[in-house]
Order: sequence, then C-alpha cells, then structure tokens
Amino acid sequence: MVVASKNPVHSVLYLILTFFTVAGHYLLLNAQFLALVHIVVYAGAIMVLFLFVIMLLNLNVDKEPVNTNLVKFAGAIAGGSLMLVLIAVLSKTNIMMPAHPANTQIGLIKNLGKVLYTEYNLPFEIASILFLVAMIGAVILAKKNPHTT
Repeated sequence: MVVASKNPVHSVLYLILTFFTVAGHYLLLNAQFLALVHIVVYAGAIMVLFLFVIMLLNLNVDKEPVNTNLVKFAGAIAGGSLMLVLIAVLSKTNIMMPAHPANTQIGLIKNLGKVLYTEYNLPFEIASILFLVAMIGAVILAKKNPHTT
C-alpha cells in the first residue's frame, strides 16, 4: 500500500505500519532492544520528518504528470525482472539454522554501545550530519523565493 497509495500522506502512514511490522519481527527474533530502537527512530523521528517535508512541499495531485503506457510497461518489466532475480536467489539458499548454540551476549545494550561508540563512532557521526544536511536541504527547496513572481 506504500507504493500503491495515491495520497503521499497515506503512503507515509502505511510505511509507519510497515515499520511496526518489522519491529514485530524483531520481537519474534528475541531482539527487544532492536525493536524498540526501530520504532523510536524510524516510526517516530524519521516518519515525522517525512510527513513534515511532504506537508512543506505541498504536493498537489493536479500537477502530477500523466504516465504513458511506455512508462507503465517499463515499470512492469523492471518489477518482473526483479521478481525473477529474487526467486532465483531464494531458490538457491539454504534456510537451515546452524547447529551451534546461540551466543547470549550478542544483543546486550552494553556491548552494542561499546561497539557503536568506539569502532563505529565516525560512521555514526557522519550519518547524523547527513540527516541534518538533508533537513536543511528540504527546507531550502521548499522555501519560496521572494524575488520571483
């Protein structure tokens, strides 16, 4: 429904629902911290930013270009080829679980924080700067130029 919905606000709301279902899968995998962080970060913060940008850009349906049959055909071919590639890849995979016992220390918050703020500190900070630049860019794009009429 995210892709099929014609209203961009409805698409974002369906994407929030998708994020909640992904968090439910994390809960089924016994990764409670990851599920909670997924809800807070994606369904909370990033989706609020998406809704803000959509409302700021004021997307009108009447200005939307009409897709020709060639564009629809190209989209169907691209989607079909993606489906064929996914089927080919998934048919060759072995879904059997490993026989070794699970490591119980893997998902602890203490270990996650230590790795995130020591080994992956630079990528973490770069991602935060990238989000800030994207927000500033969206505001600049949406700002009306007073010199043009």
